[in-house]
Amino acid sequence: MRSKEICGAARVTCAALLLSVVCAAGARAQGAGWVGGRQGRAGKDLNAIYFADSKRGWVAGDGGLVLHTEDGGRTWTRQNIGTDENVDDIYFRDREDGYLLAVNQIFTTEDGGQTWKLSARFLAETFGGAQPELYSVRFTGKKRGWIVGSLSRGDTVVDSLVLHTTDGGASWQRQRVPVADELIHLDFDGDKRGWIVGSAGRILHTSDGGETWALQTSGTNATLYHVDFQDGDHGWAVGERGTILHTEDGGATWRVAGAPVRSTLLSVWFVNKEEGWVAGRGGVILRSDDGGQTWLQQETSTRQNLYALFFDKKAGWAVGGDGLVLRYER
Repeated sequence: MRSKEICGAARVTCAALLLSVVCAAGARAQGAGWVGGRQGRAGKDLNAIYFADSKRGWVAGDGGLVLHTEDGGRTWTRQNIGTDENVDDIYFRDREDGYLLAVNQIFTTEDGGQTWKLSARFLAETFGGAQPELYSVRFTGKKRGWIVGSLSRGDTVVDSLVLHTTDGGASWQRQRVPVADELIHLDFDGDKRGWIVGSAGRILHTSDGGETWALQTSGTNATLYHVDFQDGDHGWAVGERGTILHTEDGGATWRVAGAPVRSTLLSVWFVNKEEGWVAGRGGVILRSDDGGQTWLQQETSTRQNLYALFFDKKAGWAVGGDGLVLRYER
C-alpha cells in the first residue's frame, strides 16, 4: 500500500462543493509566479490533474473528489463519479475518451468527461488474495493502454502489477515484469517506447510497444515517483531524497542531476528540451531553463505537498495537500 506521497489520506466522502480560483499575476523569481490556494474542505488532498485543452481540465483526489473546469480554471465544479475511494490518476487518450483510477477501480468517460462510469473493478481474489492498487494509466492510441500499480497484503507490497488492454479498456490482462516492486508511474514516447518507475529505484523499459519490459539500471535505490520523456532519448525521473535522474540515450544510462533540495520529489514535467519543472513535498517547486543542468527553487508560499504538475503552452498547474491548486502564468 502506498505512502502519503502517492495516495491521499484515509478514504473519506467529500460533500458537494463549488470552487472558484482567481489567478492573478504576481512578482516571482523567473516569471509571473505561482498563485492560488486551498480549494474545498481541509484534509482533502488533490493527487492528479489533467487538461484536455486550454479550457477543459480536471483535478482529482481524496474521497473520490473530482473537480472540472470549462473556463481554464477560473471556476471548478464537483463531478460525482460514484466512488469514495482516493483517485490517483486521471488521463485522456483523446478529447472524448478518458480514464480515472481509484484504488482498484477504473472509471471511463466517452463524452469528454461530462459523465463517468465504472468500467472495471479488480478484486483481491483475482490475485491470490493480494489487494490491487492502480496508480498510473497511459495509452499509445485508441486501443492499446497500460496501468501500473502494486499488489499488497496489509501494508506490505508483495508484487508489481502491470495491466494491458488492446481493446480500449473493454478488457485488461496482466503482464508479467522482471521485478516484484511497487510500480508508480509510466510514460510513453510514441507507440513503441515506454518507461515505468517505482520503488527501490526501479525503471522498466519497453521498445516493442509494451509486449515485453526489461529492467534498466537507475543507479539509485530511492523510490521514483514520476517519469517524463521529451522524446525517445531524453527523459527524467524524480523521487526520494531530492533525486533527479536524467538520460540522453533512452535510459541505457541514467545520471544524477543535482537538486538544491533534499525533499521527496513527486512530479516532473519538461515543457521543451530546455524548460523543466519539478514539484514535491513541503511546497517545493524547482525550475530549470538550461535542460536540467541547474535547478532553481521557486516561491510558492505554501508548505503543502505538491503531488502533480501539468503544463500547456500558456499556463502551468500544481495540485497537492489540503485541496491546494496553484497556477503559473507563462
